[in-house]
Amino acid sequence: MASTPTASGIVTDELSGERHIPESKRADGTTRKAIKIRPGYRPPEDVEVYKNRTAENFRNRGKGPVPGAEGLRDDKPAQPSSAAGNKNAKRREARKKAKAAGEGEGEAAPAEEAKKEEADPEAEKEKKVRTLKKKIRQAKELKEKKETGESLLPEQIAKVIKINELIRELDALGFDADGEPKVEGAAAETAEPST
Repeated sequence: MASTPTASGIVTDELSGERHIPESKRADGTTRKAIKIRPGYRPPEDVEVYKNRTAENFRNRGKGPVPGAEGLRDDKPAQPSSAAGNKNAKRREARKKAKAAGEGEGEAAPAEEAKKEEADPEAEKEKKVRTLKKKIRQAKELKEKKETGESLLPEQIAKVIKINELIRELDALGFDADGEPKVEGAAAETAEPST
């Protein structure tokens, strides 16, 4: 009794274990003799081809469901297999418990959040002023380099061009070109012509 043929046409005899390609007829009517295959030989047609999953997924993109959605079909959450995964799972659980405990305390947490929100606009303004001052300082340094004859990169030239825009932003925040807060009395004196 012979087994089913492989991709190359090799059939294994189940009783003796010998492998051969059975006799067949050619298109012109002549007979092709049976060919014995030596033990251990695997023709290239029967060798399994390595399949790169990433490349296969790339070729098949858009043909199936959303990539990565297969794992989401499980009802139970996936168990972390590594030490880091276990550690992160414990952290998530601790955060959930802390959040639940914080909600049980009552009105203490919202009052603290309100204080933070009140301080945030001032802190944001100071942060913005610091970054603008830094950008202006860098642009002025680049402008000096340009005046001394050094060649600048296109990005550096763009910074030099933006100096006036940065100064206007500082002015809108209530600071002068040097980043110092404007004094309202001094600004009023300079605006009025003296008689």
